[in-house]
Amino acid sequence: MTKLLVAALPLVLGGCVITENARVGSPIHESRSVDLGKFEMARVEVQMGAGELRAAGGASKLLEADFDYNVPAWKPIIESNSASFRADVKIRQPSSGISGGNTDYKWNLRFNNDVPIDFVTHLGAGEAKMDLGSMNLRSVEIHMGVGQLHLDLRGKPKQNYDVQIHGGVGEATVLVPATVGISAEASGGIGDIQVEGLERRNGRWVNSLNASAPVRIRLEIHGGVGNIRLVAE
Repeated sequence: MTKLLVAALPLVLGGCVITENARVGSPIHESRSVDLGKFEMARVEVQMGAGELRAAGGASKLLEADFDYNVPAWKPIIESNSASFRADVKIRQPSSGISGGNTDYKWNLRFNNDVPIDFVTHLGAGEAKMDLGSMNLRSVEIHMGVGQLHLDLRGKPKQNYDVQIHGGVGEATVLVPATVGISAEASGGIGDIQVEGLERRNGRWVNSLNASAPVRIRLEIHGGVGNIRLVAE
């Protein structure tokens, strides 16, 4: 696995960020936010080329974010606009790349629990820990690059929603609530899949509530090279 990570890293990063201008400087901390509006739902897109991502619910605003980094060219960009019914928010790393030295790049993103949200992430290389179970999710879409993903969806979802995970190179742990209907499919070049709290039926992993629960989560996991751990509890 280590050899695969090293081999794939230039391929993943090559599609998103490399330049000669990124230089390590003094540590920078920024706090930024996006206010709530009269919109009925939101689409959030997170694009991080390389770094450490933390995402969770619990914000009083639509978005409350803390950024820590030591490469000035990597100053995160937040773009937001809203129509009468939907807000679109994009948080992205500039296309400024990786330089030598000890780089530090960490995002801590918190989102509102009440606004229905479509949540999309594009990850390059690094580690992502997303505790989204308290949020009012409409859908979740994750594109992994190289690294580790920890996705915790445990909570009390208010509506049915779909989760799509497109794997890269690394490991993914996905936790789902056992109190709602769960149906999951895993396919592609997955190294090893460990499933707990679900049973195999007609080519999918399901729980006993899948046929009768008023709320259901449907997962599609398409792996690259790596291991998947899926747990319902």
